[in-house]
Amino acid sequence: MPRLLLALCLLSAAAGAAADDDQVLPQVDPIAVAAFAAGQQIAAPLLETRPNARRYGAPWILVGVKSQTLKLYDGWGRQQREYVVSTARKGVGELSGSYQTPRGWHRVCERIGAGVEADTIIFRRKVTPWKYTPELHAQYPNKDWILTRILWLCGEEPGKNQGGEVDSYNRAIYIHGAGEHVPWGSPSSLGCVRMKNPDVIELFDATDNGIDVLIDENA
Repeated sequence: MPRLLLALCLLSAAAGAAADDDQVLPQVDPIAVAAFAAGQQIAAPLLETRPNARRYGAPWILVGVKSQTLKLYDGWGRQQREYVVSTARKGVGELSGSYQTPRGWHRVCERIGAGVEADTIIFRRKVTPWKYTPELHAQYPNKDWILTRILWLCGEEPGKNQGGEVDSYNRAIYIHGAGEHVPWGSPSSLGCVRMKNPDVIELFDATDNGIDVLIDENA
């Protein structure tokens, strides 16, 4: 247990220091030290961490295609938030025109919609005065509504999701808000990562431009 090792190391260091200074260290029962450390570990177990594998020490986002989740980690690799999402109905893939969700490392290179109300329709990356409603969706059931916020992704892996026919930015791959009709937890988009509107607002406000995003088909 880390706390046990720490306690024993501190005890050893103190003993060494006392010997160097010709001081007398009070007797400490090692069993009591071990019991204290074990009790502290049980009372406050260490949290599992998952640091950013691309830029150690930087916050990052993990999109799990298998689990249909999005997780936000801080710079220490501690999970801060988890959301249910919906990725592409046609699965994963990087080719332009495939309507699939690209894999690999990305970063958020543009952010659109700061401060606008939930359900605001964003059309061709422009905020409009119109709002999404279930009734509007019923009139246009095949419309891929982009709502509330856009976090536009740039691929960071040349030849995989950056450049040529596999460029995520040119494919307009977003993390964005979507309407109530979306079957959350199931793939249904045309390539983007869809989020509930309150969730995408929270994510938008909790992150900065340039944050790393890993899209993992097995997570």
